[in-house]
Amino acid sequence: MTNPLAICVAMTVASLSAGIVLAEPRPAVLELYTSEGCSSCPPAEAFIAELAQRPDVLPLSFHVDYWNDQGWRDIFTFADATHRQHVYAGSLRQSSVYTPQAIIDGQKAFVGSDRRSILSALSGARDGVATRITRNGSQLNVSLGEQPGAKSADVLLIGYLREATSHIGRGENSGRTLQEFNIVRSLIRLGTFTGSARDFSVPISSLPHEATNVAVVVQTLGQGVISGAASLPLTAPPTEVIKAPWAK
Repeated sequence: MTNPLAICVAMTVASLSAGIVLAEPRPAVLELYTSEGCSSCPPAEAFIAELAQRPDVLPLSFHVDYWNDQGWRDIFTFADATHRQHVYAGSLRQSSVYTPQAIIDGQKAFVGSDRRSILSALSGARDGVATRITRNGSQLNVSLGEQPGAKSADVLLIGYLREATSHIGRGENSGRTLQEFNIVRSLIRLGTFTGSARDFSVPISSLPHEATNVAVVVQTLGQGVISGAASLPLTAPPTEVIKAPWAK
């Protein structure tokens, strides 16, 4: 009689001897493209707050700059966010960019407040490149496990602010106080992952002073599919109240 356990052990030994590395569970990465000047965005921001409580989701809010000439200048905008959304518009064959827009794992686009569709897309386990980020004093250490046959990918370090309160003085949200979450403040390319194990060391001082958390994302070259992700809280206050200097 065949022993199933023996077969399982034999297959595992064979896999290890052949240098095969099993994929590791990872969180889904949800990118929200948003703006303080957009009156349709606050519900999507509130949804981000909910998703941030889930260990299987890494939500990141990218504040675009094309709303800044509509009466209110979003203090969290940066050009990389707008450029990144435009790249997605091309790769995902979108006719235009808009807010709020959610991109999941670099593959699927949704209206950022479409809870039902987004929750459905987030269901199910994900695996990919074994990704670790740790802190050692003033340094951040990023480690990627071996994954033979993996497509070449960018390794991105993302500094973000966990939460902020912004008082809006003009534009579509004039008079409102907005709660915003997981606000991306920097995007740094560390290098390329080609399937071999890699390690990176980065000084924490390279991140913006307001970053309370940091994430590492492994994404196929050309801003394609995301295959690895991990995040780490830093020793900054969990909540920061920010008021734009021109708000009244």
